[in-house]
Amino acid sequence: MSANRRDFIKFVVAGAVTAGCPVDLSLLAQNGGEHSNHAAEVDGEDNKICHRVRDEGSRIFSRPPATARHDVVIVGGGVSGLAAAYKLRHRDFLLLEKDAHWGGNAYAMEYEGSTYATGTAFLTKDEHAYSFAKEIGLEPLPVNSSDPSIIHGELILDTWGEGLDKLPYSASIRESFKNFRKEMLAINVEKNLTELYNKPFTDYLKGYPIELKQWWDNFGPSNWGATSEETAAALAILNLQEMAEEGRSDDRYTWPGGLGAITRKLADILEATHKDRMIAGATTVAVVPEKEAVQVTYILDGQPKTVAAKAVIMAAPKFITRRIVEGLPDAQDDAMSKIRYIPYPVVNLIFDKPVFNQGYDTWCPGNTFTDFIVADWVIRKQPGYKQKYNIITCYTPMKEEDRGYLLTEAGARKIAANVLADFQKLMPTFNIDPVEVHIYRRGHPLYMSMPGLYTHVQRLVRQPMDRVFFANTDSEGPESTTNTGILAAQRAVKEAEARLAGRPMPKQTAVVG
Repeated sequence: MSANRRDFIKFVVAGAVTAGCPVDLSLLAQNGGEHSNHAAEVDGEDNKICHRVRDEGSRIFSRPPATARHDVVIVGGGVSGLAAAYKLRHRDFLLLEKDAHWGGNAYAMEYEGSTYATGTAFLTKDEHAYSFAKEIGLEPLPVNSSDPSIIHGELILDTWGEGLDKLPYSASIRESFKNFRKEMLAINVEKNLTELYNKPFTDYLKGYPIELKQWWDNFGPSNWGATSEETAAALAILNLQEMAEEGRSDDRYTWPGGLGAITRKLADILEATHKDRMIAGATTVAVVPEKEAVQVTYILDGQPKTVAAKAVIMAAPKFITRRIVEGLPDAQDDAMSKIRYIPYPVVNLIFDKPVFNQGYDTWCPGNTFTDFIVADWVIRKQPGYKQKYNIITCYTPMKEEDRGYLLTEAGARKIAANVLADFQKLMPTFNIDPVEVHIYRRGHPLYMSMPGLYTHVQRLVRQPMDRVFFANTDSEGPESTTNTGILAAQRAVKEAEARLAGRPMPKQTAVVG
């Protein structure tokens, strides 16, 4: 696409890159070039607060006396915090969220009535999130589509099924892909669970051609934030077994906008009756446990405010949690510090004509994005539905060291432009200009599912304190999903309820999903 053509396309940058503070502003200088010449777009009041917490700790903020008391304060209004609030509707809860909207990484947006995702995509029928969605009044819609790939300009349907015979590689490489599938299907993951969660996936790629590793280095970052060297082997093997099992039907479900439909529904339910207990735009800066209560200080409209709670549920990422919760045991603080998070923007290409409707989630190794999803896939065939816009949601996980490119609008626009350019080169029929390109940028949304994280680190991370309990997807594992976020919330609620009743639960109460 020429520069002149691009000039006529509207680029929209959304999402506070520091929504999961803190962000290191020195990254701007490291990136150099045009990015170092633009003022960082992280100068809002909430982001300044985050930087001060990062650099100076929470004690530098004034902490006025508590002006209100609650049963439970929930810090974080993503899917985990919203699910916790939903389960605590009978209690006097207070929900605090730093962003101006609810949903966290499961957040849906709209373009002229067409809904698209900015994060989490789907759930499976065997996950608790499936029945939870029904409980709150959402009917999951079936995906019913084997994942294709686009490799060397060719669309390969059902990549790990019949598509293996059509891969645009030599006969020997295609045979290697088949042998690998056979080897992985023969592994009993449940029998060797601990061993496989502690091994890197590269142990199973040895001796196979580089093309196989390239495919998995594309698949892993999109799903669990890590390339094969840093992936817990069990995750990749289980995913392949799901994709390649003979005769297996697609058991994935979703909605337009992905799993943002769940957080939107939860927010609607809660706001209908408990809106006065939900505060958006509130940046929590200190959580201080005391003998009879927990003091929670947050900044709202530039002013500090403190409330007291009998219990607190931290539904925020651990790199935030460890900076604001006082009195964390050293081992737990150390475990939280070991969790790594990748930058992960999502780019939506909005076309006013059909461009691609051949598969739900298509993998594209070798590009600036890993895969793309057709936003309205699950409603295209509903009676009376007409596709006004073909919105292509491109998932664009980045390397940790490239986080700084998201800190300026110019940097974010360049990422979106590169995604569009790569998309248009995938196949000749894709060389169509969109009416708009939307990039939703997030600096730290997805934790890396590395060896040892699920089996060792998270067990320490989620240990309850006397009155402080830990939710969020990075509490539960083995990978960051809406399902684990909901499970973590339900565990934390159970722990908090026990403490409120004067019967603290044993520390090992994790729910494995």
